[in-house]
Amino acid sequence: MSDVSSLSDQILTSLRRIMRAVDLHSRELYRCHGLTGPQALILSVVAREGPLTAGELARRVSLSQASITDVVKRLESRGMLERLRADEDRRRVLVSVTESARLVLKTSPPLLQETFISRFHGLPVEERQSLTEALRRVADMMDAGSWDAAPILSGEPVVPQAEEHLPATATPGTGDPSGDQIQFLRRK
Repeated sequence: MSDVSSLSDQILTSLRRIMRAVDLHSRELYRCHGLTGPQALILSVVAREGPLTAGELARRVSLSQASITDVVKRLESRGMLERLRADEDRRRVLVSVTESARLVLKTSPPLLQETFISRFHGLPVEERQSLTEALRRVADMMDAGSWDAAPILSGEPVVPQAEEHLPATATPGTGDPSGDQIQFLRRK
């Protein structure tokens, strides 16, 4: 086996390990708390930053406002988020976490991306830049450059734009991942 083949095999193995870690973490999060990765991220951002509008929340987690609206509806129906009118401007609707959500967040393991970010920030600047560029190039080599990706690690399947609907087996608002197939990757 050539050195190039060996190196490419190592890279592909590392990518599979990453995908597996994301999948296992997502399954565990759902098994323990009935939450998908994006739902947990949204809850943690709102809990940490306080009440936010849907637009502010969308910017904080790099998702479309339509995706945020869908996730907020699901979490609201489960009693984890509530919508409130802003005191200073009654036209503004804010999303806030409930005590139920705070309890779930206290007992949840850290989100995979939070663990990554903490460790990544511990690296020297040059290594962070090198790693960022290398991963960007790997994504381009895999034709992933034309996908718009939110910085959310999630094991949920990606639904092509033409198929952005819930499958017949999905139960909307239950947190069931099969019914929570929000498109986090979109072709540009």
